[in-house]
Amino acid sequence: MLPTVNFCGIELSRLIIGGNPFSGFGHQGPERDEEMVNYYTAARIKETLQRAEAAGINACVLRSDRHIERLLREYYNEGGAIQWIVQLGVRPEEFAGAVGRAVSLGAKAAYIHGGIGDRAYREQNLSLVAGLLDTIRDQGIPAGIGGHAPQAHRWFYESALPADFHVVSFYNCGSLHDGQGEKFRPQDPPPACEVIRQIEKPCIGYKIMGAGRVEARAAFEFAFANIKPGDCVNVGMYRGDNDNMVEDNAAIVAAVLGVG
Repeated sequence: MLPTVNFCGIELSRLIIGGNPFSGFGHQGPERDEEMVNYYTAARIKETLQRAEAAGINACVLRSDRHIERLLREYYNEGGAIQWIVQLGVRPEEFAGAVGRAVSLGAKAAYIHGGIGDRAYREQNLSLVAGLLDTIRDQGIPAGIGGHAPQAHRWFYESALPADFHVVSFYNCGSLHDGQGEKFRPQDPPPACEVIRQIEKPCIGYKIMGAGRVEARAAFEFAFANIKPGDCVNVGMYRGDNDNMVEDNAAIVAAVLGVG
């Protein structure tokens, strides 16, 4: 097992495996997305989760669509035990149903997608996300808020939004969801980490490698040196580039954190 932390009452490995490559969201262009979708069959996704568990990663961040729900049902029925943190990007009228289905499958925590968080900040509309957080919490699991801009998280936190945890992008790439293209600026991670340190609640940092634009060891070293000791990072892993990527990433994290 990799080092773990108590994250809102859940024991989480400090490295979490993300699901963007499983669903074909590579943020490197449509051809790359297609490559990921073709590679990640249901069998390969389940194999990747098994290998993550074997490498000491005990949690995944996956979306709440029917494909993932079906896949996780199979995975758990086959003996898998990885903990599911749900990313909720569904419409408000579908939100309660998505949370209920996730909890019935054993989800341990859930958070509001960063695109929704960005919109709430842009419109200065806390009620847009406060009610969704209550819907998650009503199901008995921790409720988090995602967002791509560090100033959005600072605003949520200082406004006392009732989020149990924050999911903070290292890159302010909300432009992806506004149709303005891929924007991964090297100056973005330091202010994101500054906000993470200021938020006195657990945080999950994501896109720490800029969707494959930053070398893995450098990204892990920077992340763990600049987030809080109780925080985690979420990293998508595309084994089509390197079949041993899961094990390699786990080994780097173990070395960076001084274990193994």
